[in-house]
Amino acid sequence: MAFFYKSGEEIKSGDRVLFHAETGTIDFMVEPDDSDPAKKWYVTEFGGGVMILEPKHFGRVFLDAAELVEHESNWEDLEFISRAESNY
Repeated sequence: MAFFYKSGEEIKSGDRVLFHAETGTIDFMVEPDDSDPAKKWYVTEFGGGVMILEPKHFGRVFLDAAELVEHESNWEDLEFISRAESNY
C-alpha cells in the first residue's frame, strides 16, 4: 500500500514537506506489510503510516495509515515540497 500527498505524489522517506506550515522531513514510512522488526509496533498498533520530523515545534509526529487513507490521501496539513536526493 502506498500513501500519497494531496498533490498526487507518492510519500517517500526523506521527502521535504510542510506540516502545519512548518518545514519537515518524512523520517520513515511503515506500510501494513512491513516486516522490519523495528517498525512492527507501528504496524500492530496503527496498520502503518508515516513519521514526520519537524524539530521546531512538533518533534516527531506519526500519521497512521487510517488517517491517510480516510482522508483519501488529502491530509490537508501535509504538503509535498521536494524529494531527497536519494529518492530521485
